[in-house]
Amino acid sequence: MALYLRAPIKSNMQKEVVLQDVVIKFAGDSGDGMQLTGQQFTNNTALLGIDLATFPDFPAEIRAPLGTLPGVSGFQIHFSSNRVYTPGDICDVLVAMNAAALKVNLKSLKKGGKIIANIEGFDTKNLRLAAYPDGINPLEDGSLDGYDLTKVDVTKLTREALKAYTELGIKERDRAKNMFVLGMIYWLYNRNLDTTIDYLKDKFKKKESILNSNIDVLKAGYFYGETAELFSSRYKVEKSKMDPGTYRSIMGNQALSMGLIAGSQKSGLPIFLGTYPITPATDILHELSKYKNFGVKTFQAEDEIAGISAAIGASYGGSIGMTSTSGPGMALKTEAMGLAMMLEIPLVIINIQRGGPSTGLPTKTEQSDLMQAYYGRNGEAPIPIIAASTPSDCFYMAFEAIRIAIQHMTPVILLSDGYIANGAEPWKFPSASSLPTIEVKFKKGLDDGEEKFLPYKRDEKGARPWAIPGTPGLEHRIGGLEKQAETGNVSYDSENHEFMVKAREAKVEKIADYIPLQTIDSGAEKGKVLILGWGSTYGTIKSAALQLQSQGKEVSHAHIKYMRPFPKNLGDILKNFETVVIPEINNGQLIKIIRDKYFVDAKGYNKIMGVPITKQELVTAVEQYL
Repeated sequence: MALYLRAPIKSNMQKEVVLQDVVIKFAGDSGDGMQLTGQQFTNNTALLGIDLATFPDFPAEIRAPLGTLPGVSGFQIHFSSNRVYTPGDICDVLVAMNAAALKVNLKSLKKGGKIIANIEGFDTKNLRLAAYPDGINPLEDGSLDGYDLTKVDVTKLTREALKAYTELGIKERDRAKNMFVLGMIYWLYNRNLDTTIDYLKDKFKKKESILNSNIDVLKAGYFYGETAELFSSRYKVEKSKMDPGTYRSIMGNQALSMGLIAGSQKSGLPIFLGTYPITPATDILHELSKYKNFGVKTFQAEDEIAGISAAIGASYGGSIGMTSTSGPGMALKTEAMGLAMMLEIPLVIINIQRGGPSTGLPTKTEQSDLMQAYYGRNGEAPIPIIAASTPSDCFYMAFEAIRIAIQHMTPVILLSDGYIANGAEPWKFPSASSLPTIEVKFKKGLDDGEEKFLPYKRDEKGARPWAIPGTPGLEHRIGGLEKQAETGNVSYDSENHEFMVKAREAKVEKIADYIPLQTIDSGAEKGKVLILGWGSTYGTIKSAALQLQSQGKEVSHAHIKYMRPFPKNLGDILKNFETVVIPEINNGQLIKIIRDKYFVDAKGYNKIMGVPITKQELVTAVEQYL
């Protein structure tokens, strides 16, 4: 029998306070289960119909030394009864499992914010590992007097709750302390335990002792919050005012994988993913491998080059070939990307960007690879580029990548990044019937009057025919050498080379006729300042623009999803504003392309610190142009 399994005790000392907006940061060692704690709280929040955004913050090391600053793992969630677009600039609550977690994250906690600290994580050893001076304990020295500090011996209470589980050792019991914290936070924010209990039953259904111990610790944390009277209030956030429909919580890489499967179903073509594991793209391989029932084939190759080469072969054979990677992998795939561009066959290249260059910051976010996607190949090798803006938008842009690749016979680069790949939000998912059919045209044989197959004869889109190997009468040559126009034979003729270079470029530029026009996301069509963004800066720009607009400022927001070619009307939109500000999580990449193409003296705002731009940082930057 475990402790704390009695019914909740009602206390007159604790009042319920309704809040509109809360930001919580769970932080501890990478082995403390903070990601799981955050994900469970996220799922619980989403099921209540409360809008949210999350930001998981992983350490780069696979297993950093326990208690050290580089080993801190964090999960931030912003939830509100209003619409939420970012994980929040500053936190209202910081759960610190050890001294290092407090030291790393204290700067992101608002003054007067609540700190829930695990006492055992502030012993002499942990303080030394977190580089606090000898004899200094922030829980005792008064340095946290400006905060609402609650000290809980989570480790001791977890062990006490599990003392009946004699078959579990100390380490196994301590692994459950994140469930104690989750239970306590569930009580504090007036939540039900059922969603997490159901999760535990599914995860540990074959391990009865582990299942029961985790459930008991979860309940122990909940009832500790009820009975210990450490908190004077409980809090509640009301349901958000969202469009009616069925929602689920979705992470970016999950949504992207589902979008690929939807594109496969709507085109009638099987998926082949040829890839090699790399942070933060590996979850796409994991996710797609679950869906063999949809005809998905996944191949974990020996390296990045083999992964994309196999995908090219799959596309040549009539499947939807795709490969997933991050910046370093894109560098290795460069030659094969040029080959796919020269072959002019469909291929989806997914780049989940991270901090660079070289190995860089594997677990930190950055919009690092737009220039690489544009120019990172030898010769004149244009490839269409699209970019997702939110976790749920990854679904639609993955679907769109397949459509463009198939209908325009070209490789397509789909850009996401670690922020939206691992972030979550509520998603009102579409029905299959609401998604458009993706028309596929295989060349079945010679047409009437066609004497010989011309594999590089172009249609109205500039696309060549897609002929499956082995189709009688459609034998043709492929390879990386320059092609003669229409026949596809090897050609070293200088005039033909120039013609083909321009023909391939024209095909990519013509895609602009088949994508939506650019729209203004919020604000007027003309005015003083246009904040122009792409990718994961969407939520920050949206929030900053709405705040400035509410103050009567002439600010508008436009967000580009089609990066190459740009929507046909983008230049006209830019001319309607006195100043164009382009915020990016890089050193200024889109701004260079915009200046080059449209001769606009755009102003940049750049942050290259492995974390997103905050709303207040952007508001301050934009105000100087108003």
